[in-house]
Amino acid sequence: MQFAMPKENSSDIKVIGVGGGGGNAVNHMYNQGIEGVDFIICNTDKQALDESPVPIKIQLGKDLTEGRGAGMIPDVGMNAAMENIEDIRELLSNNTKMVFVTAGMGGGTGTGAGPVIAQVAKDMGVLTVGIVTVPFNFEGRRRLQQAQEGLEKMRQNVDTLLIISNDRLKEFGKDMTLSTAFSHADNILSVAAKGIAEVIKKTGIINVDFNDVNTVMRNSGHAIMGSAEMEGESRAMKAVEAALSSPLLNDNDIHGARYILLNMTYGAKEVMMDEISEITDYIEEAAGVGADVIWGHGYDESLGDKLSLTIIATGFGTDDNLIVPLEKPEPRKVVDLEQDKKMVEIKQPLQNPVQENVTEEAKEDEPYLVKKSAEEITPEQVEEITEVENKEKIVFNLEDSDEESSEGEGVVWEVNEMEPRTDTEGQTDLFTNDKIIKHNLEDDSTEEIDASQVSSENAQKNAQDRVNRIQEHTAKLKRAEGIADFEKEPAYKRRSIELDDSKPSESTTSRFGLSED
Repeated sequence: MQFAMPKENSSDIKVIGVGGGGGNAVNHMYNQGIEGVDFIICNTDKQALDESPVPIKIQLGKDLTEGRGAGMIPDVGMNAAMENIEDIRELLSNNTKMVFVTAGMGGGTGTGAGPVIAQVAKDMGVLTVGIVTVPFNFEGRRRLQQAQEGLEKMRQNVDTLLIISNDRLKEFGKDMTLSTAFSHADNILSVAAKGIAEVIKKTGIINVDFNDVNTVMRNSGHAIMGSAEMEGESRAMKAVEAALSSPLLNDNDIHGARYILLNMTYGAKEVMMDEISEITDYIEEAAGVGADVIWGHGYDESLGDKLSLTIIATGFGTDDNLIVPLEKPEPRKVVDLEQDKKMVEIKQPLQNPVQENVTEEAKEDEPYLVKKSAEEITPEQVEEITEVENKEKIVFNLEDSDEESSEGEGVVWEVNEMEPRTDTEGQTDLFTNDKIIKHNLEDDSTEEIDASQVSSENAQKNAQDRVNRIQEHTAKLKRAEGIADFEKEPAYKRRSIELDDSKPSESTTSRFGLSED
C-alpha cells in the first residue's frame, strides 16, 4: 500500500515513522498540524496502517509478513524493509534535504527496519536525524538487549541520534496511567521534530537557515535537544533551564558539546537584550567556552507573552583540539532576596523596650591540682624504727695496702656441717650404662671448729695477699710490655698446669720407610 506524492508539493523535510512506536509518534505530530513537513509511516502491520490518519503510508514486507507484523524479530523487520527499499528511495528522491526517522527500539519492525531506512537516506546525501525511544526496564531483558543492538545500528546510519528513555517517564509522577505515559513520550518526539523543522522554516530577524542546521547536525553522532515555552517574570531563565532538563532525554548534560543551535521565538512581548544575555551566558557555562553557539530569533504572534526556546547540542566526544575548561563550572544559583525577608508581626506592646545587659561572670577554669583544707588531710601513721646497733665492719682499701685494721674485730667464721649423701637416682653413664654415684667431698670426720680457733691474723693475711695479686695484675695491664707478655703467655701456664712431654701412642713412621734405627 502506497500513495504517490507530487514532486512539486513535496516538502524538503520529511518525518518517517517506522513500526508501532514510530507510527504512533508520527500520528501525534500529524494531529498537531506541524507546517512545512511531510509525514510518512512505514509498518509491517496492515491494521496499524489502516488506523493511521497520515496519508502517505508504506506497507513493509507485504509478501514476507502478509501484513501480520514482524513478531518481535528484528531480522524479519530488516528483510521487510529490504523488500520495499526502492519505494523508500523513490519517496526520498522528491526534493528531500532532511529526514527524521522515528522508531521504537526493542521490537521487530522499528529495530530491524529503522536502520535500513536511515541508511538509504544517508546514502542519498540527505541529512538524517534519528529519534528513537528506549523501552521500559520491566519489558524484559531480551527486549532491552534488542534495543541496544538497534541503537548501535542506528548510530552507524544516521548523522545525528536523539535518544528518549521511556523508563524516565516515572519522573512525571507515579500516579500515571500507561496511556498518559506514552502520550508524554510522543509529545517529546513531536517537540524534537517540530523544533528543528521550525528553526529551518520560520524566518526571523536573525534567521537560522538550513545550512546552519546542516553544519550543526551533519555527522555529529549523539545529540541533545530541548525545547520550552515560558512567560511571566524571569521567563528567559526558566525557559533555558526547562529546555535543558527534560526528564525524557537520555542525557541532558551539554558539557563538552562542539556545536549548539539556539532559536528564540517571541510573541506580543518582544525578547529583551538582558534576556538574550541570560540565555547565552547560561548555555556557555553549561557547555563550556569551546562550544560554537549559532543562534537566531523570530516572531510568532500565537505565543502572546511567551518566550519559546529550542536548543540542539551536538559534537560530543570529537577529537578536534578545542579549548574546553578542565572542570565543569558550577551551576548558577539565583537567590531571591525579597523572599528571604520575613515580616515580624507585633501582637502586643513591649513591656521592657530596652533589654538589660546581662553579663555572666567568667568562670575560672578549675585547676588541675585540687586544693584541700588542712582539716581534711589526716597524717598517715609511720612506724617507729628502732635504732640498729652499730656493727663494726672490716673495710679493705685497695689503694692503700699499708694500713692495717685492728685485729679480731667482728670477724666470724662458721663452718656448717654437711651430711654426706650419694645421689644415684636416675643418672647413668652414657657410654657404660652404669649408674653414676656422686660422693660428697666433705670429710665425714669433720669436727666442729669453734670460730674463736680461727685466727683473725690468718684471715687478714689472706686478704692482703689477694689485694697484692690484684694490684700486681693491674700494674702489668697499665704497661704495653705487660699486655704483650700477658698475651704471649699460654693459658695453661697462667693456670699453673704442668704438661709432660709424653710420646704419642701411635707412631707416625711409615712401615714402608726406613727409620734411623
